[in-house]
Amino acid sequence: MKNAKGDLTQGGITRTLLAFTLPMIAGAMLQQCYNIADTLIVGRFVGPEALAAVGSAYTLMVFITSILLGLSMGSGTVVSLKYGAGDAEGVRRSVGAAFVIVSAATIALTALSFLLIDEILILLQVPHDVYAPMRTYLWAIFVGIVFTFLYNFYASLLRAVGDSVTPLWFLAVSAVLNIALDLVFILVFNWGVAGAAWATVASQAVSGVGIMVYTLKSVPVLRLRMADLHPDGKTMKEITSFSTLTSVQQSVMNFGILMVQGLVNSFGMHTMAAFAAAVKIDSFAYMPVQEFCNAFSTFIAQNFGAGKRMRIRQGIKSAVAVSAVFSVAVSAIVFALAEPLMGIFVDAGETEIISIGVDYLRIEGAFYAGIGLLFLLYGYYRPVRMPPLPVVLTVLSLGLRVLLAYVLSAIPSIGVNGIWWAVPIGWFIADVVGVAYYYKLRIKS
Repeated sequence: MKNAKGDLTQGGITRTLLAFTLPMIAGAMLQQCYNIADTLIVGRFVGPEALAAVGSAYTLMVFITSILLGLSMGSGTVVSLKYGAGDAEGVRRSVGAAFVIVSAATIALTALSFLLIDEILILLQVPHDVYAPMRTYLWAIFVGIVFTFLYNFYASLLRAVGDSVTPLWFLAVSAVLNIALDLVFILVFNWGVAGAAWATVASQAVSGVGIMVYTLKSVPVLRLRMADLHPDGKTMKEITSFSTLTSVQQSVMNFGILMVQGLVNSFGMHTMAAFAAAVKIDSFAYMPVQEFCNAFSTFIAQNFGAGKRMRIRQGIKSAVAVSAVFSVAVSAIVFALAEPLMGIFVDAGETEIISIGVDYLRIEGAFYAGIGLLFLLYGYYRPVRMPPLPVVLTVLSLGLRVLLAYVLSAIPSIGVNGIWWAVPIGWFIADVVGVAYYYKLRIKS
């Protein structure tokens, strides 16, 4: 069943990891282009209120889609374990069970999003001048949840069997289309934030439907059969266990960020706009190490399924070194170039917005090594059949972040910077707990 392209249980470890990671990094960069294009074009050509609306909507959408992403990632872990063990029938059963679970979650999330749109905006403390454009943007974006499901589900499956290149091609086409439609809908048709939203939905439809058709036609081991849509109880239990815990981890992480977004909104439109731009830079900066850690997780899963424990230990050492070097380098770049990076999204005359964003980037951006290590811990514990650990670490990291953000920002001498300082503190404490538990397990073994 295996092939050289998708087999991560052989070859030089660092070279294999990097070769598998590079297409994932490129794909994630293109994925970021969806919202970066929206933010850049809206911020430059519509205005700061629209920028604040799109930025806050992005944080909400990340939370909603993180539930589906987590379900897909957890399912992909099970598929990768079966693939590493050479169990083709187990792969097919797992794909069928995963499709049933994730598609049901997609339908439920879409319905709830439309029904609760106004309640969500009130909960987020959206200012009056941002409320209308944000609601307009979200209503259109909710239509595209089904396409987000299709892309993330099939991309996770392809990566689980070692194909990180194909998802990249579909994202490349989609990202270019998104930018082109942004320009047409906003500059030519003058649709404002609605144009940005519909451009995103249309491009997501292309990537989601396209990757589904490709997988069904070209990857036999992932091809759904009618019998696979009626999975046995054992397979459903295994998929549910992994996917639910991974989804909880992803959604808890982004729910914490959503709570922080509500606190940010309470500081007014300028802080909202600064946060909207800075988060895009922030996400883009540490995204390569995040994708490297996702690739590391697939590497661990295939080798764990194949019973190659020594290769796993060697892979851990290699992954920690690569993650640390990259994170430190990116921290230095973001710290030094914080102001010009903010200038990409915000007009030079908006000095208050730029100043707030620079503070954010120089405080949080100095500590990317902390989140790099945390991503590695997530990537290790999930495939070695300890999926509750990433949830625990996420709750610890985000719980502290939210608590400290509210406490520190209430101190007049610290103010909004307290929200930024809460982030690396949460990373650091979760890292200490995760590493300590890893060494505790090694001592016992």
